[in-house]
Amino acid sequence: MSTDQLYQRIAPDVKLGQRVKVFAFTNLYGCEVGDDSKIGTFVEIQKNAKVGKRCKVSSHTFICEGVMIEDEVFIGHGVTFINDRFPRSTNTDGKLQTEADWKCESTLVKRGASIGSGATILCGVTIGERAIIGAGSVVTKDVPPGGVVAGNPAKLLRIKKTV
Repeated sequence: MSTDQLYQRIAPDVKLGQRVKVFAFTNLYGCEVGDDSKIGTFVEIQKNAKVGKRCKVSSHTFICEGVMIEDEVFIGHGVTFINDRFPRSTNTDGKLQTEADWKCESTLVKRGASIGSGATILCGVTIGERAIIGAGSVVTKDVPPGGVVAGNPAKLLRIKKTV
């Protein structure tokens, strides 16, 4: 057993494609990762999330339930996805919330997109094919194919001509 394998938590319900590289200190459960993808150190990928083929997910990234990442996507260091528009710890009677108390909202990252380090992606958005998200951006709405966005909230700077 390699050192990387010693410090991984990959649940039995995870679907890993062929030649997937998963580095140490990861937590994967109920998710799917496509062929030839790389998952960096200190990454968590939750149930019902999907990472496509030939993707790179850099260290310290959180991919929550409901996030679908298509093929050939780059995810920088420390990227956070959000899946709940109105997060709360407790329900109206003061008890801790369960899965029945909130709605998971989906996010879609289309083929070939790149998300810079430290970006936060709010739920319910689609990041278009080959779009680029600047480092540290907070994405609150859809990004068009080939779009280049940056800032908080992320604003469209331009659309790349070669999509």
